[in-house]
Amino acid sequence: MIKWILALFGYLYFRIGGAVLGYFIGVGIEGYFNGSSNFNLGTKNQAREKLQLNLLSLAAMVIKADGKVDERELRFVRNYFIASYGEANATTVFSKFNQEVNKEKQDLSAIARFFMNGNYELRLQIVHFLFGIAEADGHIAAVEVQKINEISKALGVRQASFDSIKAMFIKATDNAYKILNVSPQATDSEIKKAYRNMAKKYHPDKITSDDVALKKGAQEKFQQVQAAYEAIQKERKN
Repeated sequence: MIKWILALFGYLYFRIGGAVLGYFIGVGIEGYFNGSSNFNLGTKNQAREKLQLNLLSLAAMVIKADGKVDERELRFVRNYFIASYGEANATTVFSKFNQEVNKEKQDLSAIARFFMNGNYELRLQIVHFLFGIAEADGHIAAVEVQKINEISKALGVRQASFDSIKAMFIKATDNAYKILNVSPQATDSEIKKAYRNMAKKYHPDKITSDDVALKKGAQEKFQQVQAAYEAIQKERKN
């Protein structure tokens, strides 16, 4: 199954992708070379390659979760890699994945240990990316949510953080509260405090790199936090 998935990766036509994958790859690689994480992977190129291969393994888990392989999900992953590294580099890493990591079952615990050496923000971006894959075919199945939650737990992501990211993709009546990690029963002051904390965490100005992908990735989440806060304010004024 994996071999077929990666074969499709190599042949699917691509269009311009988004910035989330570039964002968390940038966070991981920059963190390593700035000394803010503990990745011990050799050269910069080796670090990037190992990161990419492990990301592809997680992507394959989510793609297979609902028992079918959808071309839109495959294209989503390939587009992000091309947007971050260019078509030639993306093709190279897909080929290497097919040769070296082509297994019927991936070792989630081993992959999780790799990413646990990175910072928490990196792991949050991975969860966000996996939800993006699941959403690419127009519907996020319950089994896909279950698989992403399993991966999230293995990565040491707190349940509240998982629920916040999930709420950015799956609409519900209390989505705005989940995005801000507060209860619908929270006071106005508690909601304002939560909003400020989240806005500070995801503000684009926190990204010191000039990398466009990093900036866009932060901007996306910042806008979702703002929208959630505004929705709660509007609801409480009615």
